[in-house]
Amino acid sequence: MDHPSPSRKGPGLCSLRCGLALLLHFCNVALLCQRSCLSLTMVAMVNSSALQAVPNASASEPLERVKSPVYDWSPRTQGIILSAIMYGMPAAQIPMGYLSGVYPIKVVTGLALLLSSVCNLLVPLAAEGGESLVIACRVVQGFSQGTVIVAQYTVWVRWAPPLERSRLTSVSLSGNMLGPCLSLLVTGFISQALGWPAVFYIFGAGGCALSLLWFLLFYDDPEQHPCISLSEKEFIASSVVQVSSSGKSVPIKAMLKSLPVWAISFCCFAFSWTNSIMFMYMPTFLRARLRIDIRENGLLSALPYLLSWVLGNLAGYLADFFLARKILSLITIRKLFTTLGLLLPALFAVSLLHPGTSRVTVVTCLTLTSATAGFCVAGMIINPLDIAPRYYGFLKGVTMLIGMTGGLTSSTLTGIILNQDPESSWFKIFLLMAAINVTSLIFYLVFAKADVQDWAKERQQTRL
Repeated sequence: MDHPSPSRKGPGLCSLRCGLALLLHFCNVALLCQRSCLSLTMVAMVNSSALQAVPNASASEPLERVKSPVYDWSPRTQGIILSAIMYGMPAAQIPMGYLSGVYPIKVVTGLALLLSSVCNLLVPLAAEGGESLVIACRVVQGFSQGTVIVAQYTVWVRWAPPLERSRLTSVSLSGNMLGPCLSLLVTGFISQALGWPAVFYIFGAGGCALSLLWFLLFYDDPEQHPCISLSEKEFIASSVVQVSSSGKSVPIKAMLKSLPVWAISFCCFAFSWTNSIMFMYMPTFLRARLRIDIRENGLLSALPYLLSWVLGNLAGYLADFFLARKILSLITIRKLFTTLGLLLPALFAVSLLHPGTSRVTVVTCLTLTSATAGFCVAGMIINPLDIAPRYYGFLKGVTMLIGMTGGLTSSTLTGIILNQDPESSWFKIFLLMAAINVTSLIFYLVFAKADVQDWAKERQQTRL
């Protein structure tokens, strides 16, 4: 039952499920562009005298030539605005994870993507009304993005055959890596050429267009899709165990007692801890260590996301290859890619602590610290689908909420450490990051599973 016979061919580029993975990929690109563009546009939105304490505002020169509104926001206000989106996201994780298993994913994901895009379009107008409106706009945007993030995982419960799960998931999730890369590369140029409001209009309009495509092209069930070929429909039906999503109670007590669930949760915590530091503070580290201007900073900060995009997709293809050829068991594959995704960033982060490190070595190690985390896509990130397909949306919501706690804690703690002890601050930050990664990995290697857990099995088989 867990190992259906594979088809001779993998998901061809013309298969509908591959097309849906690409659609989700571009939806994630749009969402991450919307989330990350404010880090650079903030440089152009505020008076230069207010630029000092903001993590990504590493400008030594004006960012734009076009005359756009400028605001008198203090560093503290800027910090609140930048982090506001992160306060909306956790609130969506568990409730939307559950609801995505009960209500149509098409509606939940499509409306959330549209709402995030509309909020992005409204940021310039909200800024005219004051910082409170911008903060409110970003919190709502965070909630809608959190909804898309957790709901999209439920897509693959019905659409992904077991031997293609890693590939399809990695293709869709790799948009999370390409989005910040694209944003860092083009935001400065758009802002300089057209003014900073254009950044929000372009990324917002792109998201609206993608939400329309989503409503037109996506169907919750392969059986209902009007464009799917008969052969693909039969292949999915024969290889995917369809699970009911209505009327099921969530076994919360059993989940809380499950060591495999905690193993995934701790790894999500470590993964988000590392990602949050690299996302928020990499430009700050580059500015402090290498003394570079904002354009070079943006290019170097984009590099890890591009490499992570490559590695994440590679991990998905390798995982399915190993599984289809029976080279490695499913649990070995999950543990292998989780090890690569947590241990390698820890090693590269520690290597940055050497005082005499050259410029090239610093950029290389910093890039690999962030990029190699992409291996986790084929490891612990997809692991909840292995152990509890019936409760995948809810379980992803729980593990991602725990992960988000790690991200919020690490970004806050890093700011405190940088303020208190600038001399040895990065030593403490990277050493703590490595320790959390290694500790979580050890727990995962001991307790992780890849078979459906007893509490996640359907009790009643008699169902029409």
